[in-house]
Amino acid sequence: VRVHAPRADKVIWERVNRKERRLAIRSAIAATASLELVSAKHRLGVLREVPVIVVDDLASITKTREFYEFLLKLGLEEELLRLKKRFRKIRAGRGKMRGRVRQRAKGPLVVYHEDGGIAKAARNVPGVEVVKVDNLGVMHLAPGGVPGRLTIWTAGAIEALRRAELPFLRR
Repeated sequence: VRVHAPRADKVIWERVNRKERRLAIRSAIAATASLELVSAKHRLGVLREVPVIVVDDLASITKTREFYEFLLKLGLEEELLRLKKRFRKIRAGRGKMRGRVRQRAKGPLVVYHEDGGIAKAARNVPGVEVVKVDNLGVMHLAPGGVPGRLTIWTAGAIEALRRAELPFLRR
């Protein structure tokens, strides 16, 4: 038994005011539409307009190769190369002994409304995250507290935002 063991009852979670949380997520969503903020974090290549809004057919992609080819067609070769290189980087310090050997860069975020297989197809692409619009949070849109993540929205997800049927958009 350790003398100064970590307390099991310690709550590592901080409560945030409801209005503050809603404002944070709205600001993070707005930041995904700022080319200046997004290009500061990502390699956009030929992409000159953000956010990227695609048809709902994207959510029905079931193969990783198809999804990867879709990202290449958007002109994100440089971004995918950056993510691949960053995945190889070995972290400095004690984190290696604690199972956190590789550093992972954050890449594009795909937000969908109805899942037709996109969640499985995209999970093996390094740095790419896929989230349902109902589960969207500030940590998805502004990882590390830095706003301006490259976000690919499906038309259904945009429509869900527009209808304000999501809890974080209600006043």
